[in-house]
Amino acid sequence: MLTAIFIITVMGLAMGAILGVAATYLAVEGNPLQAEIEGLLPGSQCGQCGYPGCSPAAAAIAAGEASATICPPGGRALAEQLAEKLGISIDLSDMEEQEPRVAFVHENLCIGCTKCFKRCPTDAILGGPKQIHAVFMDACTGCEKCFDVCPTECIEMRPIEATLQTWYWPDPAKAA
Repeated sequence: MLTAIFIITVMGLAMGAILGVAATYLAVEGNPLQAEIEGLLPGSQCGQCGYPGCSPAAAAIAAGEASATICPPGGRALAEQLAEKLGISIDLSDMEEQEPRVAFVHENLCIGCTKCFKRCPTDAILGGPKQIHAVFMDACTGCEKCFDVCPTECIEMRPIEATLQTWYWPDPAKAA
């Protein structure tokens, strides 16, 4: 019995050492521009850009396959940062600035069909089959995927309510 434990321990240590050496010598260098772009993106993995997450979107932007205005949650500020990082000029006249919104379920209309939480990329919708659903506001990215598939139109996209965590000082230049 002790021999078996000793052999398995030695094999585990040997395999771990081999994997450590292989990871060092066989490491693939990533695109540093892609990593910088991914750091600028919001990281919400909402899919509003048409890519399954922020990492594939950053790869497409770095490769020049996607525009710097691809990310709706990032808005104009992110588009300007991406354009500056890439050294390109972009036209922001057709880009609309939208305030952040989250989903809200009207309980009196919800039939519990589960179509909404199957489409939610962040698992922000709580509930089960034939049960009333609710939205976990902190996890909702406002991607509107649940809004599009709801058969009873019980989901409404609402602006984020100002709380101590979400309140910000308004820009005096915009107020004037």
